Amino acid sequence: MADLSADMDSAVGGRQALAMNRLEFVRIFGGVYEKSPWVAEQAWDRGLTATDNTPQGLCSTLAGVVDGAGKDAQLALLRAHPDLAGRLAKRGQLTVASASEQAGAGLDQCSPHEYAQFQDLNARYTGKFGFPYILAVRGRDRQQILENFRSRIDNDAEQEFAEALRQVHRIAGLRLQQIGTSSAPA
Repeated sequence: MADLSADMDSAVGGRQALAMNRLEFVRIFGGVYEKSPWVAEQAWDRGLTATDNTPQGLCSTLAGVVDGAGKDAQLALLRAHPDLAGRLAKRGQLTVASASEQAGAGLDQCSPHEYAQFQDLNARYTGKFGFPYILAVRGRDRQQILENFRSRIDNDAEQEFAEALRQVHRIAGLRLQQIGTSSAPA
């Protein structure tokens, strides 16, 4: 990620986060946390520093907003995530970022048996925890995801809430990386 700062600058027309107005900042970084532009809005409203011109710094700032938001806001953030290989994916109703991440892991190519496993696990998990199973799927395949899913479904609620937030932060970091390496904002 050392060269990411320059990449991130070029992805936003050579402008650094501090040089952006609020609307531009939220447009570019508002999707880093799934359907939760409030994270970028609050980061902007709190005031950005020179550190936020680096991907690592901005990632830390955005994560700090989430970590300080309180359990209700964090739960809403978790609930904003789609099920993996779920009905929204089947209907083409995922965000661009989620669709890309799930397709990259091959979740758009599930066999009927795999799809049924995901549906069963999604229903059990959401019923138990009140939010969808969340995993940063980049670099994993369907079998690895199913194994992780099965291993986490027996966690206690507090442990799983913390793990889901860790995964959300990981997804956000990967999305920031993607913004930095793409020619178009997310």
